[in-house]
Amino acid sequence: MTSSMVLLGILAFIVIALVSAGVKVVPQSETRVIERLGRFHAVLPPGLNIIWPFIDKPKMVYTRSMVGNYARIVSTSVIDLREQVYDFPSQQVITKDNVTTEINALIYFQIVDPKKSVYEIENLPNAIEKLTQTSLRNVIGELELDETLTSRDTINSKLQAILDEATNKWGVKVNRVELQDITPPESVRVAMEKQMQAERNRRAEILNAEGEKKSLILRSEGEKQSQINQAEAVKQAEILKAEGESRAKVLVAEAEAEAIRRVAEAIKESQTDPATYMLAMKYIETLKEMTSGQDNKTVYVPYEASGVLGSIGSIKELFKQ
Repeated sequence: MTSSMVLLGILAFIVIALVSAGVKVVPQSETRVIERLGRFHAVLPPGLNIIWPFIDKPKMVYTRSMVGNYARIVSTSVIDLREQVYDFPSQQVITKDNVTTEINALIYFQIVDPKKSVYEIENLPNAIEKLTQTSLRNVIGELELDETLTSRDTINSKLQAILDEATNKWGVKVNRVELQDITPPESVRVAMEKQMQAERNRRAEILNAEGEKKSLILRSEGEKQSQINQAEAVKQAEILKAEGESRAKVLVAEAEAEAIRRVAEAIKESQTDPATYMLAMKYIETLKEMTSGQDNKTVYVPYEASGVLGSIGSIKELFKQ
């Protein structure tokens, strides 16, 4: 009885061990490659899977694991189907113009065919790293330093296309490549900084010159407009002055014409000789000039002029009427 219980216990233990060994639960976004007696058998999907214990075994593969800031390659049966990021250490590359530069890159890739990733390449992480380094050297070697510093997007696209094509037979899809740091030698950095400073100074001088030019143009235009305004003002003043003088002359002429008309009427009514009147007016103008001086206080009038002046007086009386 006791031996039978022991035997049953042993059998139960063996069954449990076989069941636990034959049941495989695969998490989402992961898979396992199963070999049966050393040959490929199946790729396990996510979820519950049943395999034959001791006959079916998961294939061990290499994967890259980060330990602190360092990466190491470990062996495991887990194949991660998510997008993975490999951050490779900086490496020295030589540009087309023979400048040694340190560059490090990031590669984003995803395993799309687990069977190929296991059987087409022996150590996938190491192969991807070496292929990326070699491709990076080749691409940078075709460019000069200035192009390398200013054409990151072009370099990233070219590297992505090269790596994606090369890793396609490994069941890997390279989604993108990013250059992180491009570090030229110290001497080159110093020269570049001096060149950049000189370029900034040149641009500043150009901007200052353009500003001064615009300022001079604006000042010149302002002075020009001011002179135009002044000339226009002088012109208007001259026009107004001329119009005033013209108007004054017209008024004087009209007044003289009116005076002549009245004198003529007065002479006609008084029956005075016009010649006598004109002679009298000349006498008066001459007397006015003679008495305008400071020393001319006494004026002698000829006797003949008294009659003429009397005629003017009679004409004056006619104007008062």
